[in-house]
Amino acid sequence: MKIQFNTDNNIEGTEKLETFVSKKIISGLKHFADYISRIEVHLSDQNADKGGTDDIQCKIEARVEGIQPVIVVSKSGSKEKALIDAIDKMKARLGTIMGKMKDK
Repeated sequence: MKIQFNTDNNIEGTEKLETFVSKKIISGLKHFADYISRIEVHLSDQNADKGGTDDIQCKIEARVEGIQPVIVVSKSGSKEKALIDAIDKMKARLGTIMGKMKDK
């Protein structure tokens, strides 16, 4: 499972942040690792430097062989919370998709 990490101009994509994101993705989606070829994580600050309660957006796109890319979006006041919420959404989404694929 290859992980590609992207940030917008308002979030500094440090090596520490990239390592944190990679570790969370790997541990959070480990049950689906055999099915996912690539994960793209996009962190962005929707309000730039204005601030706000849920202005950090995390979009995760999972590439699973045989189906269209699976995309989830989460917003929060912190990068960490937005990422964790998006991973939880992705786990739920992939669980549903894999369940339907096994039923066929």
